[in-house]
Amino acid sequence: MSANENHTPNALPAGYRFNEFEIKEVIGGGGFGIVYRAWDHQLERTIAIKEYMPVSLAVRAADLSLELRGERFQKLFSAGRNSFIQEARLLARFNHPGLLHVLRFWEENGTAYMGTLYYSGMTLKEWQTTSPESISEAWIRRLLPPLFGAINTIHAAGYLHRDISLDNIQIQENQLPVLLDFGSARKEIGNLSDETEIMLKPGFAPIEQYSEEGEVEQGPWTDIYALGAVLHNLITGHAPPVSVVRCIEDNYQPLVERKPEGYSLPLLHAIDCALEMKPADRPQSIDAFASLIDLPVSDVEALVTTFPVTTEAAFTPEPIAIAVPEPQVLAVNHAAASIEPVTPRNVRRLSPGLVAVAAIAILAVVVVVWKANRHNEAPPVAAAPSASAPMADNHIAGSAPAMATVYLRLQAGENIVLNGEAKDVKPASSGFASLNLAAGNYRIEVHSGSQVLSQSITIDKPGTWLINPSTP
Repeated sequence: MSANENHTPNALPAGYRFNEFEIKEVIGGGGFGIVYRAWDHQLERTIAIKEYMPVSLAVRAADLSLELRGERFQKLFSAGRNSFIQEARLLARFNHPGLLHVLRFWEENGTAYMGTLYYSGMTLKEWQTTSPESISEAWIRRLLPPLFGAINTIHAAGYLHRDISLDNIQIQENQLPVLLDFGSARKEIGNLSDETEIMLKPGFAPIEQYSEEGEVEQGPWTDIYALGAVLHNLITGHAPPVSVVRCIEDNYQPLVERKPEGYSLPLLHAIDCALEMKPADRPQSIDAFASLIDLPVSDVEALVTTFPVTTEAAFTPEPIAIAVPEPQVLAVNHAAASIEPVTPRNVRRLSPGLVAVAAIAILAVVVVVWKANRHNEAPPVAAAPSASAPMADNHIAGSAPAMATVYLRLQAGENIVLNGEAKDVKPASSGFASLNLAAGNYRIEVHSGSQVLSQSITIDKPGTWLINPSTP
């Protein structure tokens, strides 16, 4: 199958050669890179090649090199390419079967490439979609020790992953998990863009990843939060509420209270601990997290003995939506590099009360991903109204159930008008009011004396939104 047959824009054609490497087909891609299956003619084996290809900044020229969409993108493109190479160089240092194994990296065609082992299998996101019945506590307990070992290897070297999610964990055919790339180029471009957007996955990113320079630091506990979110998703079918929303009004319901059938309290308690909002309240190391679940952290020798490592492998690079919506991007200030040492510590400060973050977040944040399963009785926690949040009428679609919760800042004396109809909504103690809305188009107005602030939104997927109405 050629690149064109795979309908991947800007992909190199089948048959293209990098010396001994011949492109066979596209096997994955996203907004920041394309991954190919290739044949190594020298060693006579299949490998994967990832190409740095930020589609918002560059296009494929007639000679198959990349050319910028404009000179103003040169700084962003170069920073992303340098970060891509830095990531390849870092991964090449590790020799752990649970980490993506980089064979070599090089620059060509005005961009950069990395050649890796070709991993067979599917991501946890794909697994959850295609084989949900196979996910159980026993399955999770077999998955975790080698995954712990891979993450612990990164931490022991003084680095953080900072992008652990269902998309970035692949289960090989031999059942050994592989932690995929750091997405460093994607994040570096986000860090330096004019909009100062950082590509975080809502629900998986802890609050310290949304913060500015100051007193809240990132460390192993940052990856542990993301891993806890992965486990929460595997067990419940949806991610926990986004951490920024939890700072405003924490709707997280501990798993030990929900008691999902078939899962032990020690495992559920460990996940709840990993998802604590305050970094100091979470396990501070992979060893500490593993001990809560009473599991070992597998070393390389144990993995090789237990799981024969194969060299044939399907590598999925950037997150690919599979029957569920992709998370949207929250625009926040963030100036950290993607792959950065734990020491010296990189310290960040939360915006005061996170009200500033909410003000910056004019983009709606869709944070809840649930499966359309008629037998799933537990609604997404993030979309459920809290006891303290005022209820709004289901508007549009008659008696249709609420599909999303919309938060906006509301002061005393201000009133909300929804599609021309006044709503009796009061702010909670956090200073934010909430509306529980069904699918539809809405114009939300905040009336304060003679001043009217408004914003139009379309609810077409479940989730939680932060909005900041402005003047018409």
